[in-house]
Amino acid sequence: MTDLIFFNANVITLDPAIKKANLVAVKNGRIQAVLSNDALRDLNQKQTRLVDCGGKTLLPGFCDAHFHLWASVSHLMTLDLSPQANVSSITDILKKIREYSKTIAPGSWIRASRYNEFYLAEKQHPTCRDLDKAAPDHPVKLTHRSHHAHVLNSLALKQVGISRFTPEPPGGLIDRYTDTGEPNGVLFEMSDFLSERVPWISDKEFNLGLASLNQKLLSLGITSIHEASFINGLKEWESLCSIKTKKDFSPRITMAIGMKEFEKKHLYSCPVDGEQLKISSVKIILDQTTGRLYPSQKELDRSVLAIHQAGMQASIHAIEQSAVESACNAIENALDKIPNENHRHRIEHCSLCSPPLAKRLAALKIIVVTQPSFIHYNGDRYLKTIAKEDIAHLYPFATLQQSGVLVAGSSDSPIVEPNPITGIYSAISRMAKTGKTIAAKEGIDILSAIQMFTLNAAKVFFDEDLKGSITPGKLADMVLLSKDVTRLSSEEVKGINVVMTIIEGKIVWESHD
Repeated sequence: MTDLIFFNANVITLDPAIKKANLVAVKNGRIQAVLSNDALRDLNQKQTRLVDCGGKTLLPGFCDAHFHLWASVSHLMTLDLSPQANVSSITDILKKIREYSKTIAPGSWIRASRYNEFYLAEKQHPTCRDLDKAAPDHPVKLTHRSHHAHVLNSLALKQVGISRFTPEPPGGLIDRYTDTGEPNGVLFEMSDFLSERVPWISDKEFNLGLASLNQKLLSLGITSIHEASFINGLKEWESLCSIKTKKDFSPRITMAIGMKEFEKKHLYSCPVDGEQLKISSVKIILDQTTGRLYPSQKELDRSVLAIHQAGMQASIHAIEQSAVESACNAIENALDKIPNENHRHRIEHCSLCSPPLAKRLAALKIIVVTQPSFIHYNGDRYLKTIAKEDIAHLYPFATLQQSGVLVAGSSDSPIVEPNPITGIYSAISRMAKTGKTIAAKEGIDILSAIQMFTLNAAKVFFDEDLKGSITPGKLADMVLLSKDVTRLSSEEVKGINVVMTIIEGKIVWESHD
């Protein structure tokens, strides 16, 4: 029996075999049929629920292909130091921390996030001396907007064991006062180090944050995410198993594990089926914080080859062109030793990429998982801080697409808001919040932008037979939008709202506006 029928819909299937449809029938959590409204009479039965879409647009559910679940939950439960929270100076930061410190017991950790030195009047990071003035009796940890930098006050530095005698961890950097050599509280690329030493938020806070995040993602039409944190391992896997078993989080989850955890060769088993939760990739952070690439090319080659031999995806964080080239070298080395046309190794971000490098990515069949919304949220900063010759190759969606690279969309939440509509808008308009355009020639058409957050993202996880298009037999994960995205200008796309979100044939969120 047909469980649910959506009719009078403008169905954008993203399936080339189904050009036009107005009706989608759902049975047992799967798409049963994609037809015209004429089929309604034949499919409708006594127990079938009918949803008149009123001409609104039905799409495959959105997938965020690079997301940080734990950081996003924490983000919702910490002090907001972003410009949107009226923070425009270090003085504003200290005021917020001082006020908050009065509401909790001495010795309790204060966690704050989303500060960005670019938007502070001082144009610099606060230091431990600054934070000590606001909360000398509380350990304080500030997390930068990028999550690649943190600031600790003196008490926090002491509690995590950082002093003038502490050496830099591999790939990390402890900033220091030049006159004394003492740490000034600013730490770069030390998330792994801190995660092992700073207490996590309470279970109560986490559960509240997770419930809030779940509703937020459903309201944005997100039906799948990829948990991309490089510190993930058995503990995080077991936590996700528990979350999914208790049905505390609706979107499907694919999890990356970190290289350290991969080398431990844990057995990852779970009572939840693979359509709800699975592991697909091993995350490696490749950066230049210390002035040179870490890990080295030799070490990266070894790691990628081990991942490749295990039949898993390498997921390599690479921002600068030199880092992308290094990632290509490592993947090419692995493919030379063990050829595999369908490896689907991925580069995360790929922020700077010239046309020749894009062609190399395509030749190696490397997937790029990128963040179009960064153009919208960070465009003004990019224009002021990135060399003119590099701006032309910044998040080059059109160049990558024309070269034959599979490009998937994501938000890197909580780095920016996880709204796929903002990502789609940014990919087609290349417009910063201030109205300035960044490398307009790298804009792509609306259907290609939608595909980044649907079918392309599904292909990243080897899930294109399950989701990513509205095709009979696939999972009934869909989103109903207020307007037809294909008939709007790029500026009008920003005004689209999610009306309804469907996961496995169940309406899990509905707008009441």
